[in-house]
Amino acid sequence: MLKKLRQIIRSRPDAPKPSVPEGSRYYAVGDIHGRLDLFEALIKAIEEDDVKAGKAETHVILLGDLVDRGNDSAGVIAKARKWQKTRDVRILAGNHEEMFLDAFKEVDILRHFLKHGGRETIISYGISTKQFNSWSLEELFEELPDIVPKKDRKFLSELEDMIVVGDYLFVHAGIDPTRPLEKQKRSDLRWIRDRFLRHEGDFGKVVVHGHTIFPDIMDCGNRIGIDTGAFRSGILTALVLEGDQRRAIKAIESDGKIKISSEE
Repeated sequence: MLKKLRQIIRSRPDAPKPSVPEGSRYYAVGDIHGRLDLFEALIKAIEEDDVKAGKAETHVILLGDLVDRGNDSAGVIAKARKWQKTRDVRILAGNHEEMFLDAFKEVDILRHFLKHGGRETIISYGISTKQFNSWSLEELFEELPDIVPKKDRKFLSELEDMIVVGDYLFVHAGIDPTRPLEKQKRSDLRWIRDRFLRHEGDFGKVVVHGHTIFPDIMDCGNRIGIDTGAFRSGILTALVLEGDQRRAIKAIESDGKIKISSEE
């Protein structure tokens, strides 16, 4: 009986691999965190790859945390907006975009924002370090609406929280494994960590996320983490999805130069 059962199990076809819709190609980009240099290099690599890979309905998804920590968040925002004019680029809101926008509401939130990379973001809008250091927290709070253009604040306020494509779900941080997709909380989509990362079961979709830094793409079957810590490691990663195939493109800074790595 046991031998017969084993034969039945072995004879079952493998489960189909997760896939995106036929004829489409998706480039999912991890947390940029103000690294305009890496972002520009990766955009160029993606555009070249898209031409080389052949005709497809091409889409780009930025997984959030465009801002903070790196030295040119303002430039990253401008570049993302410009790219949207020539390419289907959808952008998720990360916890750092949330902190940035909330910093305009309360002084205490601004203080928290500054401790988590917000200082670099504000300076990237053309404020000198000397000028920044001369302001008290309260003075900076008063100046902030004049420092950051309304168009950038509007842009960040309209970012998405979740994108579903075929067998994949794209979010910034992750999802609450105890809730169905349609009942997820925005706070979890932008901030969750341990409860999501520890979960080994099926999420209903393969979750592609950023937020938590890994030294390389972390493919756990039920989720794929692609935040390779650009602001710290000098590596910005794009996951490429086409049909049921996956590959990666990375912009890697080494000795002051940026090179592109393509991985199957």
